[in-house]
Amino acid sequence: MKRMMATAYVLSLLTVAATMTPAAHPAFQQSTVVNIRIARTIKSVTYRPNSDPSPIGFQGTALLPRAAGKAYVQNKRGITYIDGEVSKLQPASTYGGPYLTYVLWAITPEGNASNLGELIVSGESAKIKASTNLQSFGLIITAEPYFAIGIPSEIVVLENVIIPETRGKIEAVDAKYELLERGRYEAGIFEPMSIDPKVPLELYQARNAARLGQWLGVDKYATESWAKGLIELKNAEGFQSRKENNRKSVQMMARDATQIFEDARVIGLKRQEEERLTNERRAAQERQARARAEAEAEAQRRKEEEEARKRAELEREIESARRERAEAEKMKAELAAAQEAQRRAEAEAARAKAVAEQETARLAAEEARRRADDARKREEEARKREEEARQRADQARLAAEQAAREKAELRARLLQQFNAVLETRDSERGLVVNMGDVLFDTGRYTLRQIAREKLARLSGIVLNYPGLKLQAEGHTDNVGGEAFNLKLSEQRANAVREYLLSQGIPADNLTSAGKGFSMPVADNKTAAGRQQNRRVELIVSGEVIGTKIGN
Repeated sequence: MKRMMATAYVLSLLTVAATMTPAAHPAFQQSTVVNIRIARTIKSVTYRPNSDPSPIGFQGTALLPRAAGKAYVQNKRGITYIDGEVSKLQPASTYGGPYLTYVLWAITPEGNASNLGELIVSGESAKIKASTNLQSFGLIITAEPYFAIGIPSEIVVLENVIIPETRGKIEAVDAKYELLERGRYEAGIFEPMSIDPKVPLELYQARNAARLGQWLGVDKYATESWAKGLIELKNAEGFQSRKENNRKSVQMMARDATQIFEDARVIGLKRQEEERLTNERRAAQERQARARAEAEAEAQRRKEEEEARKRAELEREIESARRERAEAEKMKAELAAAQEAQRRAEAEAARAKAVAEQETARLAAEEARRRADDARKREEEARKREEEARQRADQARLAAEQAAREKAELRARLLQQFNAVLETRDSERGLVVNMGDVLFDTGRYTLRQIAREKLARLSGIVLNYPGLKLQAEGHTDNVGGEAFNLKLSEQRANAVREYLLSQGIPADNLTSAGKGFSMPVADNKTAAGRQQNRRVELIVSGEVIGTKIGN
């Protein structure tokens, strides 16, 4: 019965997509999608590389004035980690029908927004644990329909604030980013969902992503992606309707469905925008001459403004470098003074020790005859202790050799098990699991089904050894621009990391990085060589196999 109800729910989504046309709903009287520019001014911090964690505060906006929190931000080896907590939250559904969860965003000084992940709310509190390749950014928290949304809503409930302990370069950001107007979200079809605690929140988010995409009409512009999302949603609903459902499987499929719906939404809106731009270009041909002149003037003005900005930025960098040099000289002088004081203290201690040793020797000489027997006894005890120490040393050596053998055996066993799933080789960095380009769609970072199956099998092995550390590294060939290939490699590495997270591997044991085409393993002049270079390598290391990531 539950399976029939789940199937009916998916069919009802298809029915809504077929019946909700722009003419059928008041929210579509002007246009299907309304893009506006929302401006907020927050503080951006440039966090120093490889420095100690820097604290930063969070305060609630007018939408949630009681909310507050704190986080620690640290940049290590090019990755910025964010760890903290916020409190006094209220359910995201308080802000209207489409809102189900909270999402953490990084806003760059240029106003670009990056989704850093969903907040897992417990009561009125939520933990923050995220990472980003960005170094300069501000942080906001928004209410969203689902975790994978690509642009922030205007429901900003918390913003970062600078506290006295915050370290780094701080500047105000006039952050402007595109989003859907709140009133458009709250059309009649977006009635609040009745949340059943027995049903994973991820499933409600997938349903929300489906009805939002249908309302926007993206199913007509991204049909292939949309069909895949419906299949994943149907599978999640099927697992949920079973008498003994697997909650993790429901969560995994629902998250996949949500991500696919978000990809479809991005593709659909882009194609809608392309269609709209095509129509506008067709209508604007007669105004091109005047527009061209205005555009050239505007380009010249922007060029001058950009040159002025660069000059100002260069001056700031020069001033910052001057201050850093002065600070370094001060620290050098303080270190020299401390070293000199330490040398004097050590010399004084040595003199005192020499006097004490002389006094001890004198007293020992006076009592030597009386304590000869005691000395012999102590000598015998010393020999015994020396023998015991040698025995303990032998035992420690044998234990160390045993541990080394066990690590080598585990390493060989893991190499064999990994090779049964994917091509794996041993290296100084650890075990390198190679995922070829065929596990991704061309030019995309979405994992194919076979890739998810292999990674699921790989996760089952890794979960048996909690001490293992994994780093996903994306690589490309040299076809296309450097920036494009670097971003694609980062996206593919992160897709692998996100999927491994969904399989239960702890986030502390997972990292990802994109290498672009900087580390080829074959000649890019041939098709076969380029195919070998398009890969994602999973570096498996850890003390249990005698290797750490980075060695």
